[in-house]
Amino acid sequence: MEPKLQALCEQFILNRDRVKQTQKLSSSYLPPVCAHLYCTQGKTVDEERLKVCQKLIKEKTGVFSNFRGIMEMAFACMLALEEEPETALKNALSAYNLLKKEFTASQYLPLAAFLLKDEADVNGIIARGREIYQTMRKEHPFLTSTEDSVFAVLMAFSDKDNDALIEDMEACYTLLKERFNNGNSVQAVSHVLAMAEGTPEEKTGKLFDLFDALRRSGLKYSKYYELATLAALSTLPVDVGQMAMDMLDVDAWLSGQKGYGFWGTPKATRLMHATMIVSNAYTSNLTLSTAAFAGTLTMVISQQIATMAAIAGANAAITAANS
Repeated sequence: MEPKLQALCEQFILNRDRVKQTQKLSSSYLPPVCAHLYCTQGKTVDEERLKVCQKLIKEKTGVFSNFRGIMEMAFACMLALEEEPETALKNALSAYNLLKKEFTASQYLPLAAFLLKDEADVNGIIARGREIYQTMRKEHPFLTSTEDSVFAVLMAFSDKDNDALIEDMEACYTLLKERFNNGNSVQAVSHVLAMAEGTPEEKTGKLFDLFDALRRSGLKYSKYYELATLAALSTLPVDVGQMAMDMLDVDAWLSGQKGYGFWGTPKATRLMHATMIVSNAYTSNLTLSTAAFAGTLTMVISQQIATMAAIAGANAAITAANS
């Protein structure tokens, strides 16, 4: 493994473990998400600052607030990475109140609020996001749900017009369905790819090539919610062979770390974490690139939604087992 990639792996584990120490009772799925947030900015978790931001969320939101749900620790990390956490939270809560007028309140909507917290034209972006979301529902009424509202708001930042986004999204969806069966995951991937440059054939083709290259290397990437994270990686201007080789190296390294063994994190989730680490290696080389910025942002949103789905699934399984 290259020294830079090794360093990113070590930073990821360090940040994961520090988050664990701060919130020992949180879901095991959550600390890696938080670790990735820090790694995207090349920072290390400050446990005391993180605790202050946790307290801030509790002080400024009610017990049943969606900011206090399963992603509370991730939101605290987002605030801890801000220069002025209190101002950032105030702006996010303000954006959230506006979002609730146009979208159904859910555990996903605070993610959209954090996207909007520094924007001058919050109302304009929300209005455009609403238009995109309505078109999604029209095209796929049974697949479109609350997590798609986040992608809709993310798409509202795109330089492409709405018609171009929807046309690209639908073309990608049709091509993706030829390979992947899960409608919800395919729709999420089509959102990710619609925001990237290139034709639908080029973008889906690169994702297929990466997916197949990993399979040939013995890595079976998930076809479910985790797939959107791989799609975000595939949009970066890096050779597929290089991506697959780096993911193989990182996944092998992670498999030897505490929490990733036989009884630890599922292999599908571990491979998503490898995807996140590898993406940091590429985007740090493309700091000034619009594609790199968009890819990083989409990666963060995709893996947070995947983590929410995983936690919800695990909780449902526990409830069913105990009933």
